[in-house]
Amino acid sequence: DPKVRASAVDIVRHWQELGYLIIYITGRPDMQQSRVLAWLSQHNFPHGLVSFADGLSTDPLGHKAVYLKNLIQDHDVIIHVAYGSSKDISVYTSVGLKPKQIFIVGKVSKKQYAQATVLAEGYAAHLSNLLCHGGSRPAQGNARMVLVPRGFSHNASIRRRRIVSAFLLSFRHSQA
Repeated sequence: DPKVRASAVDIVRHWQELGYLIIYITGRPDMQQSRVLAWLSQHNFPHGLVSFADGLSTDPLGHKAVYLKNLIQDHDVIIHVAYGSSKDISVYTSVGLKPKQIFIVGKVSKKQYAQATVLAEGYAAHLSNLLCHGGSRPAQGNARMVLVPRGFSHNASIRRRRIVSAFLLSFRHSQA
């Protein structure tokens, strides 16, 4: 059972309380759906959309990029911030996110420091910054109209074509 990084759940809850649609995206195969959803629930992560790769994938980052591009182009989703590992930086930049919107915990190369915001002090320090005046702002649009209140939704489709602000959390095999 992989451990949850300190304050990770608090970060996700913070964005949820501001009205953002929570999207969890992973390169894990869809056959691990029940295991991953149980892990998210067991660790009290807020409900949200969860995207898995279709079957075994040789290109998990490609899956993530295609999924995000679909949300942006076909469903008018605006991704406000994204969290993940250094491997996710290229995915997030490919969909137009700026370094100040990309938050990375873990090891990064010197080159990657210019491409993302590295949370060297972890999620707890980042949460303190978010809670400061001007550290974060409420979502625009209505994310609650989008989710069916079932909890975690596997590759769920967005039912209404609306502009939705989203929070994105990517996780790898070692994180969930």
